Amino acid sequence: MIDWLQKVEDIQKKYDELENMLADPQVLKSGEWQEYARERARLSPVVETYRLYRQVKRERSEAQELAGDSDRELRELALAELAELQVREKDLERELRLLLLPRDPNDERNVVMEIRAGTGGEEAALFAGDLYRMYARYAEARGWRTEVLSSSPTDLGGFKEIDFAVEGKGVYSRLKYESGVHRVQRVPVTEAGGRIHTSTATVAVLPEAEEVEVQINPDDLHIDTFCAGGPGGQHVNKTESAVRIIHKPTGITVTCQDERSQHKNRDKAMRVLRARLHDHYRQQQEEAVGQERRAQVGTAERSERIRTYNFPQGRVSDHRIGLTLYRLNEIMQGDLDEIVEALTAHDQAERFQHV
Repeated sequence: MIDWLQKVEDIQKKYDELENMLADPQVLKSGEWQEYARERARLSPVVETYRLYRQVKRERSEAQELAGDSDRELRELALAELAELQVREKDLERELRLLLLPRDPNDERNVVMEIRAGTGGEEAALFAGDLYRMYARYAEARGWRTEVLSSSPTDLGGFKEIDFAVEGKGVYSRLKYESGVHRVQRVPVTEAGGRIHTSTATVAVLPEAEEVEVQINPDDLHIDTFCAGGPGGQHVNKTESAVRIIHKPTGITVTCQDERSQHKNRDKAMRVLRARLHDHYRQQQEEAVGQERRAQVGTAERSERIRTYNFPQGRVSDHRIGLTLYRLNEIMQGDLDEIVEALTAHDQAERFQHV
C-alpha cells in the first residue's frame, strides 16, 4: 500500500477505536471523555475525506465497467461520468495528502510583530509606518484585533521601530511568511529632485507565548525606568513611565514607553520579551535538529530580502516564489490575501513532496 494511504488507514482505525470508547458508558463517566472527543474531532476531517475518497473510487470503478458496455448511449454517459470521477478522485487524493501534512503547532497563536526601519534614513522610517498600516488594515479586514506594544515614531509620521500584537483565529498561520527584509523603491517625500530611492525595513513575526510556556526568573531581569520621549526628543511626560527590561542571560532588551502608566508599559514589555524569548529558544532548538526549517518559505531570516514594493511601476514582487502583482495600492491598503495564499500553497507543495 502507498505510504500516505497506509497513514490514512491507520487514522481510520484510530478514529473507529475512539468512536467505540466514546460509546462506552464507563468512559462517559470518566474524565477522559473530553480528551477522546477532542482527538476524534482532530481526526474527523481526514476520516470524512477518506470516506468520500473511497466512495468516489467505487463509483469510478463502476463507471469504468459501464464504459465497456455494448450500448453506445450508456457507454458515452459512463465515459463522461468516468472523466469527472477521475478528476474528483485526484482532487480528494491531494486533499488527503495535504491533511496529512504536519501542522505547525504555532499556527493558531496570536503574534507579536516587530517592524524596524532599515537602510534609507527617514524614508525607511516612513516605509516602516506604511508596512505597519498595511498589516493593521489586513488584520481589521479579517476581524483580528491589533494593539501597539511599543513604538518610536519620527517627526514625519514614520517609525524607527514599532512592535504590535495581532490577536485572532489562525493569525500566525497567515502572517508567518512576512518575516524578512521588505524593500521599497519610490521617490521619497524628502527628495526634491524626483529621484527614486531604495529603502528597507525588517519585519519579524513572533508567535506569542503564554506565561507558563516561557519561565522568566526575576533575578535574570534588569529593569530601568525613565521619562518617555517622543519625536524630536521632546518629553511626552515628566514622570518615569517608560520601562526598559534586559534579559541578562540572552541580552534581549525590550523598551516600552507608549503608555503613561509605568505598570502598563512594564506589562507590554514583558509580553514582547516572552515572545522574543520563545522565538530565541525555538531557533536554538531548530538549529540543533538541522537545516530543514530554513528550506521552507515561511521561515525567512530577518536578513533575507523577501519582497520589493516598486511604486513607480505599481508592482509588488515576492522574491521567494517569483510572484509579481501589479496591485501595489490595494496591497498597501491591506489586501494581502493573494500573496499569503500563494506563499501558503508554495509551502504546502514543498512539504507535499515528503508525504
